[in-house]
Amino acid sequence: MVPTLPRRAFMTVAAADLLVALVVVSGLLAVTPAGVVAAALVTPFSLVGYVTAYRLFRSAREAGAAPRDALGAIGEALVPLPVRMLMRAERANLAGVGLWARRRVDGVPPGGAALPYAREQRPLLWMLLFAVVVQAVALEWMVAAMEAPAGLRAVVLAADVYSVLFVLGLGAACATRPHVVTDDELRIRYAAYFDLRVPRELIASVRASRSFDARGVVSVRDGGLMVGVDAQTNLIVHLTRPIAVTRPLGRREHVTSIRFYAEDPAAALKSLTTP
Repeated sequence: MVPTLPRRAFMTVAAADLLVALVVVSGLLAVTPAGVVAAALVTPFSLVGYVTAYRLFRSAREAGAAPRDALGAIGEALVPLPVRMLMRAERANLAGVGLWARRRVDGVPPGGAALPYAREQRPLLWMLLFAVVVQAVALEWMVAAMEAPAGLRAVVLAADVYSVLFVLGLGAACATRPHVVTDDELRIRYAAYFDLRVPRELIASVRASRSFDARGVVSVRDGGLMVGVDAQTNLIVHLTRPIAVTRPLGRREHVTSIRFYAEDPAAALKSLTTP
């Protein structure tokens, strides 16, 4: 019987293998006795991990799953929930760049009211994008001046490109995934990292209330949810009963009030109080 590898151990081995692969590609790895011994010690764990992944894939395929779904089953079994959620969010954020380029928004049905929130953080994102681009140019100049191997320059360039795409994706996702009010629900979002649907029958009251004490983007404190932009919120919703909230890394909480930010709080208040 082939042994299996626990989830955390598999992630550790996979991360180590990725690091070694990057070092090999960059041309920095030299064959030494110590390196050979280390490889000999790690290889059995790598083999067990990838055999475990293959067994999961084969079982899913034998159960009738398509290849893509079988690969998804491996992720569900071996990749921790926070990592899966972040990966899904990153894919959705990058897809937001295409929506933003076509001037479209996601998840606003006919008759629904979009409540944008991205404008307040736009200057910060532009500053961050500028810093990332400057850093990428500086690193490229440094590795070129050091006459680094072509593989290392490729790895550094890939990391820099991803950093630029990350900032662009975050800004685009915030712009194309606004809060939404429909006849049935209030939908509160932040990029692709957070999405909460609140049935309107659970809303006891809503009022404008500006505050500057939001801790992070999504936080829960004393039974209250805060979805802030640049540490700000300007609307507060009180609920008739607690509802479950799934935070960006998968942690679940129950809240009875929600503070969030909208660019036009008066319009948001009107859309939420109009029958």
